[in-house]
Amino acid sequence: MEAALVADIPVIFARPETTKSGGRLALWMHFLGGSKEAMVPFLLRLAEAGVTAVSLDAWQHGQRTDESLDQLMNRAFGQFRRNVWPILGHTTLDAMRVLDWAVDRFQPAELVAGGVSMGGDVSVALAGIDDRIRRVAAMIATPDWTRPGMTALDDAETVIDQGEPTAYGQWMFDHLDPMTHLGSFARAPAITFQLGGNDLHINQENAVKFKAALAGAYPDAAAEVHIRVNPGLDHLGAGRDRGVEDACLDWLLR
Repeated sequence: MEAALVADIPVIFARPETTKSGGRLALWMHFLGGSKEAMVPFLLRLAEAGVTAVSLDAWQHGQRTDESLDQLMNRAFGQFRRNVWPILGHTTLDAMRVLDWAVDRFQPAELVAGGVSMGGDVSVALAGIDDRIRRVAAMIATPDWTRPGMTALDDAETVIDQGEPTAYGQWMFDHLDPMTHLGSFARAPAITFQLGGNDLHINQENAVKFKAALAGAYPDAAAEVHIRVNPGLDHLGAGRDRGVEDACLDWLLR
């Protein structure tokens, strides 16, 4: 595993010993409250499969914050739209900067992206603004930043009051939220949503409605959106499930 600093963005990457996939590069993003280091096992699996694998610390995460995990999570879910929409937007734009660096350094033939939960949200939004990305694996993630009906991770009966965004967060939403920018996906990137059947934190209906909305406006794009619901798994369970991870890996290697 190697490290770099891209502008002010801490990055890690794993390179294959031999190229087995035609020079493919994958960006793989971490969940809310995580860090790039939490993605190391998956980065190593990608590298073993012949893919150059890159991750970065999301804004206000990892090396980019002095805030404790408890402080971050309390702040995030206390006022979700106020505090998380800026993280989503800032990180999406940072990811594009990291891809610019990675393309210059590694000269890949193809770019793919994905991530876990918030990282998957970022990867879908990134595919909407960066047409270099042709394939996305969104693991327990949503294309709808409003997250309708989002429940607490530790209490599936409690629907979270998401509050109101700041002007900065609203700008990010207005420019980057996939659900309200269907035209950004008209080029039909191949996207898989790997979801938990019992996940009420990020409900499968978010992806279903995204695909349906695309079908009405851009049917070719909708045909490239694939939704797999893994029965019996809640949000955390699906996020830790090896079978779900394997499905994301297989998708990125196709």
